[in-house]
Amino acid sequence: MTHPRYTKEKIAKTIDHSLLKPEMTREEVRQGCEIARKYSVASVCCKPSDVSFCAALLSGSDVEVGTVVGFPHGSSTTETKVFETIQALKDGATEIDMVLNIGKLKSGLLDDIRADIAAVVKAANGKVVKVILENAYLTHDEKVAACKLCEEAGAHYVKTSTGYAPTGATIEDVELMRASVSPHIKVKSAGGVRTLDALIDMLDAGVERSGATTTSIMLDEYTQRFGD
Repeated sequence: MTHPRYTKEKIAKTIDHSLLKPEMTREEVRQGCEIARKYSVASVCCKPSDVSFCAALLSGSDVEVGTVVGFPHGSSTTETKVFETIQALKDGATEIDMVLNIGKLKSGLLDDIRADIAAVVKAANGKVVKVILENAYLTHDEKVAACKLCEEAGAHYVKTSTGYAPTGATIEDVELMRASVSPHIKVKSAGGVRTLDALIDMLDAGVERSGATTTSIMLDEYTQRFGD
């Protein structure tokens, strides 16, 4: 018996398996890619220096290779973010998770934020761009404004968090973000989504992707509870 709303395949294709911890060794990254391939998740999200390594390991699979730009604080110059994006694509990345400039957003420099995101979208040349808002530092109105700027700049996703701020994804934030963008813009949760029930709650709230480090635990629990 499958879950009444989500098959195991649907759950797996929601997951961006996170390989971003700064202390991760290449062996741990390799093991992470093996997990991603085994469970056929949506993507791995790895550090920029690991993109070519992950791309080689996942060649021939249906798992995308994502990486981060301006991570984790978003304070790199636009030119640096553009360079990072171009290099990541050369190395084999197919998805980009960029952090917007949090300080500029809080300063009300909305045109700068829009231009920063648009430059990365242009550099990504049609590849998926997810913009991390880092909601832990934002007010309600700033979250709404950021969502609208992401859509105006051509981003494909708005994302709650890096996973490295004081708080991560919340249902309240996901619902707010879902309501703040058009239907074709997708929402990604990240930070603290560690159980199958938490992931299902995020799906119910409107996400289409979620960062996760406990992928095998969640999907094995799905099998135990609902079967394959």
